[in-house]
Amino acid sequence: MDFELELKEKIKDIEVVDPDKMREAYGYIDSLIKPPKSLGKLEKIAISLAGITGQVKNELKKKRIIVLCADNGVTCEGVSSAPVSVTASQAVNMTKGITGMSSMARHFGIETEIVDVGIATDYNCEQVLDRKIRKGTGNIAIEPALTREEVLRAILVGMECADRAFIDKVDVLGVGEMGIGNTTTSAAVLAAISGTMAEDVVGRGGGLTDDAFQKKISVVEKALNRFLSSGSDKGDIIDILSELGGLDIAAMCGVFLGAAKNRIPVVIDGYISVVAALCACRLNEKVAGYLFPSHESKEKGYKIAISMLGLKPWFNLDMGLGEGSGCVIAFQIMEAACAFVCNMGTFKSGGICDDYLEDIRKQEK
Repeated sequence: MDFELELKEKIKDIEVVDPDKMREAYGYIDSLIKPPKSLGKLEKIAISLAGITGQVKNELKKKRIIVLCADNGVTCEGVSSAPVSVTASQAVNMTKGITGMSSMARHFGIETEIVDVGIATDYNCEQVLDRKIRKGTGNIAIEPALTREEVLRAILVGMECADRAFIDKVDVLGVGEMGIGNTTTSAAVLAAISGTMAEDVVGRGGGLTDDAFQKKISVVEKALNRFLSSGSDKGDIIDILSELGGLDIAAMCGVFLGAAKNRIPVVIDGYISVVAALCACRLNEKVAGYLFPSHESKEKGYKIAISMLGLKPWFNLDMGLGEGSGCVIAFQIMEAACAFVCNMGTFKSGGICDDYLEDIRKQEK
């Protein structure tokens, strides 16, 4: 099977969001009983949703967080405080609703789909969707993480998850992950895409001593040097993911691509999620119109990646958990944006003459 051709065929028809419907939403929101733009980012969210769905008034009844789980061979370099076995354990725990993200998701009635694309440790849980490409990746400090074909297969798994969400009539998606060592691979991928130094993108992940943190920076530097001398295409996202990435990042990239293909709004979680979103946009720039940020990650590279996407995080709660935890909160913000558009009265229906706003509106335009 030609996975390269399959991916190209699947993403070629991604459409830009509808500018006419966004203008219509802007006009309608401007007619509601409030000072112009007084609901700030909530108005921008509502306008963006209109461009995606083709409807001015939207409801987000069915919400789902897709969590891509995989292990990373670079953990043998001592870049993480947690053992590899935690990936499998937490993937299973998510299906029980007892992790940070899944406990909040259960409270708010949000669906979770936990997908194994590369967990290294054996486990027994039918609720984890088995789409394993291989058991973990190579150690990026000394070898490529994956073959090109494995990256393509992982991206297609992510797109399959988004296709399933479309069939299930999911209104909004969130993209999370579980994989020990994936802040290291994300940092390496981001450094390769952005041309920044390892020290500018490497953070402490789930927590490291000062010595382990310095080791993590040196490991990413080593991986980058190996990549730069490998002969790989430095502008090819598939090559970058093959040399430096992880199965989780590649599959997450696929979910973002698939969400855009199916015109489903999709929320970015933290560091790994934003790097995956950046990869998706490099494969098809039209994906950008379907993306919504959530929280500002504690990882220092996050600011670089989110800025490259032209987005700003909606909130900062000092979160660094991952899993899709920021998506849970972002969904509530998006629901608020939908609620005011669906339920708020217009100046006309409220019996208020809004002529006094004409000068302000002209200035805003």
